[in-house]
Amino acid sequence: MLSAFGNALRTPDLRKKILFTLMILAIFRLGSVIPTPNVNMVAVNECRTSAAASDAAGLYSMIQLFSGGALLQLAIFALGIMPYITASIILQLLTVVIPRLEALKKEGASGTAKITQYTRYLTIVLAVLNSTAFVTLAVTGQLFPNCSQDLVYDKGIFAIITMILTMTAGTGVIMWLGELITDRGIGNGMSVMIFTQIAAQFPASLWAIKSTREGAAGWFIFIATIAVGLLVMLAVVFIEQAQRRIPVQYAKRMVGRKLIGGSTTYIPIKVNQAGVIPVIFASSILYLPMLYAQFQPGTADAPNPVSLWIQTYMANGSWVYESVFFLLIIFFAYFYVSITFDPVEVSDNMKKYGGFIPGIRAGGPTERYLAFVLSRLTAPGALYLGIISLIPAIAFVIFGTQNKFPFGGTSILIIVGVGLDTVKQIQSQLQQRNYEGFLR
Repeated sequence: MLSAFGNALRTPDLRKKILFTLMILAIFRLGSVIPTPNVNMVAVNECRTSAAASDAAGLYSMIQLFSGGALLQLAIFALGIMPYITASIILQLLTVVIPRLEALKKEGASGTAKITQYTRYLTIVLAVLNSTAFVTLAVTGQLFPNCSQDLVYDKGIFAIITMILTMTAGTGVIMWLGELITDRGIGNGMSVMIFTQIAAQFPASLWAIKSTREGAAGWFIFIATIAVGLLVMLAVVFIEQAQRRIPVQYAKRMVGRKLIGGSTTYIPIKVNQAGVIPVIFASSILYLPMLYAQFQPGTADAPNPVSLWIQTYMANGSWVYESVFFLLIIFFAYFYVSITFDPVEVSDNMKKYGGFIPGIRAGGPTERYLAFVLSRLTAPGALYLGIISLIPAIAFVIFGTQNKFPFGGTSILIIVGVGLDTVKQIQSQLQQRNYEGFLR
């Protein structure tokens, strides 16, 4: 593998792409630590430190994950890549229910470019809403409820609008940087940037685990955590690469004077066909009750009973929360697969071009067969997602480090998935130049 890295760096155009990607990522990380104008960084650092182990900090853990620690620092890139992810998911879901978007999707490259343009517009709209919400929380003191210090110097309307526009512009710059990586660098730009932001949290998380115990016990937990993390990564790589290949044969047919067809191919259906989307959906749904509990706590003399129940049983780490989280992941896995893989459409396309599955008649039998195979594969895929997402809860039972355990849930799925995709792209470019790839 080291020799493959050497070959990649010795190839001029590939070396240029790798160095360009690293330069963009360095700029991306720099923007994640530069504060927004009007922010009192001394107060923010003190409040962030005191709230690190509180429930309020856990409320923003999903968005904080994708911002690489920039959110609670109120940095220029505080919103991170989350508005773009949300916009992409919304457009992907709307493609199923809006005929115009579905028609654009079928038009090929031109339709995809139009959908991408809609995604950019929606990203800016979501960035305005998110930045307005977080700036309002910072100004009113609700971003860190247990901290009484002023996070901003000036609470005037002009200063607030400046902060909102700065964060929104930061999201626009992030989109531009991601597209630069896709066009001129290595890998998918947005995915690589997500990878960078999540990986940036790993050193601090691992050291926090070591700091939970003194002396040799701390080092033992540190080494055990890394060993468990490597085993989890191995399992994730195995499942992410697993797929069911359904053979498809195409009959020979005359087109003009030529006889074409007669080829054999396959339909690859992954075990984890839904990817990380079900985990993101389930996490977002479970944050809604916590938002309600934070903003409707009641009074000290008459606390809100609903908020009290949510804080008791729906807090991150309770058995009720983890059970609901697990069930929601399974539900969204089936839901997302059902809207992204349509057996009827696949069957119609096969029939249109003269393709058939050996032993299965075209039309209705092919649809039922594809639906059956998809259902059988989605079951282990959904269970796999649920188990991986519960690893932090299991770590809390064993080590007492639930919010600091990095090898589980969304983070490990994204890191392994993006890493595999990027390595495959470098490998394909090396093989084009008669070099050995990363994977043998």
